[in-house]
Amino acid sequence: MDFRSYLKYKFLNSVFTGLSIGSVFSIYSPLQPSIFSLGGVLLAIGMLLIAKFYKKLINIRIFFLISLFVEVVMLAVITAFLIKPFTYSTALFIYSGYQITFVFGSYLVRTETLLLRKKKLLSILDVYKQSGYLFGLGFSFGFYEFLEYFFKITTNQMQVYYLHFVLLPTEIFIIYYLLKAFGRF
Repeated sequence: MDFRSYLKYKFLNSVFTGLSIGSVFSIYSPLQPSIFSLGGVLLAIGMLLIAKFYKKLINIRIFFLISLFVEVVMLAVITAFLIKPFTYSTALFIYSGYQITFVFGSYLVRTETLLLRKKKLLSILDVYKQSGYLFGLGFSFGFYEFLEYFFKITTNQMQVYYLHFVLLPTEIFIIYYLLKAFGRF
């Protein structure tokens, strides 16, 4: 694994999280609260199933494939939202997509820790991740303020829609650096 490319992948992945964290409140607004309860139950069951298979799943090849799968799901979520924003079916699709990616969250963190092993590498990685998250949060705040101040776009829905035009290339770069980190590009 190319650690420098992996750092870029994780930085951008965290930028994406920081950018998108506030947008889900607008996107999920058509969903009933019971959907979140059901989604939480399914998430917990999925995480239990994944944990049962750690012995077979914790290796670099599977780690790469699951990481790529998660990023492709996110690309599909962004694309679906840009094509058909703020409908019930799109909100449900996006919520489902996020839940699918969350199912693998613990696995990805644990495997990453086991693969990197060294405290120094883990420290560097976490600094990149937190820096990316802070950058994404700051950028999204500035982006929303920019839309409001310069373009008079004040509705949450329109601001979130336009943010997805930033998320799309971000996700493409995430996939690029993931592929590069694992020698697939």
